Amino acid sequence: MRLSTDRHDRDGAGLVHVYPVLSRRSGGVSVGVNLNPDKACNFRCVYCQVEGLVRGKPEPVDERLLEEELRGFLEGLLRGDTRLEGLPPGAHRPKDVAFSGDGEPTSSPNFERAVSLVARVMDEFELRPHTRLVLITNGSLVGREEVARGIAKLGEPNGEVWFKLDSATDAGLARINDFAGGIERAYARLAACARLSRTFVQTCVFATDGRPPGEDERAAYLELLRRAVRENLGLAGVQLYGLARRVRQPDARRVGRLDANWLEALAVEIEGVGLPVVTKP
Repeated sequence: MRLSTDRHDRDGAGLVHVYPVLSRRSGGVSVGVNLNPDKACNFRCVYCQVEGLVRGKPEPVDERLLEEELRGFLEGLLRGDTRLEGLPPGAHRPKDVAFSGDGEPTSSPNFERAVSLVARVMDEFELRPHTRLVLITNGSLVGREEVARGIAKLGEPNGEVWFKLDSATDAGLARINDFAGGIERAYARLAACARLSRTFVQTCVFATDGRPPGEDERAAYLELLRRAVRENLGLAGVQLYGLARRVRQPDARRVGRLDANWLEALAVEIEGVGLPVVTKP
C-alpha cells in the first residue's frame, strides 16, 4: 500500500475497521479507526470523499475484530512494515490514532466502548501520551450521555477532538453539511464538547462554482470565534484546511479548491481573534 496525502482509502490495508493515512493535519501517519464501514452518516457534506455515503445510523461493530485489527496493524507498523510505501523517514511511529472513517463516529452504538478499547491497546504499545487519540466529529450527538462519556475518556491523558464547523450561519450549515439544526445548536454542542476534552474547531474552506465563501459567511465565522473567546470556551485552536482529495458527492463539479492565499488571509484574521490556527491548503 502506497500512502499519500490525497488518498485515504479505508480498505487500503485489507481491514474492516483500521486503515493508515498520510495526514496533512497530523503531519505524518495517522491510524484511522472506522466505526462506520457501512458508510452511514447523519450529515451529508457537499465536499465528502466517501463514495456511496448513506444517511442513517451505522450497524454495531464487532469489537473483537476491531481489537484484533488494531493490535495486528500497530505491531506491523511499529516494527517497520515494508508493505507501507511512501512513508517519511522515521514515520513508523504514528502521530495519532483517529476515530474518523466513513461516517460520524459518535453515531456508532459502540463508540464509548471503542474509545476504551483503543486507549487500552495504545497503552499496551506504550504509544500514549506521545501519540494522540483523536476524534473527528460533527459534534451532533455530544448531548447523549454515552457519547459525552466517550469524549471525556478520550481526553485522558492527551486525547483531543476535531469538531467540524464549516459555517457559522444557518443557511451555510444547511447548504454545506445538510444540517438543519442551526448555528446556535451547533455552538452549544461545541461548548459542551470543549468542556469534556481538548477541542479544536476544524473548518473545510472551498470554492463553490469557482467563488470563495461570501463576506457574510466570513464575517459570521469570525464573530462566532470571537464569541467563543469572550465566553471562555477554552478552544485549543482552529484547523483550517482546503480540499485535497476527490469529492464523491452529487454536486462534486460545483466544489473546488481555493487559492492558498485566501486561506492564509483568513488564518491571519483568526489569529487576530486570539486563537492559534493551522492552515492546510
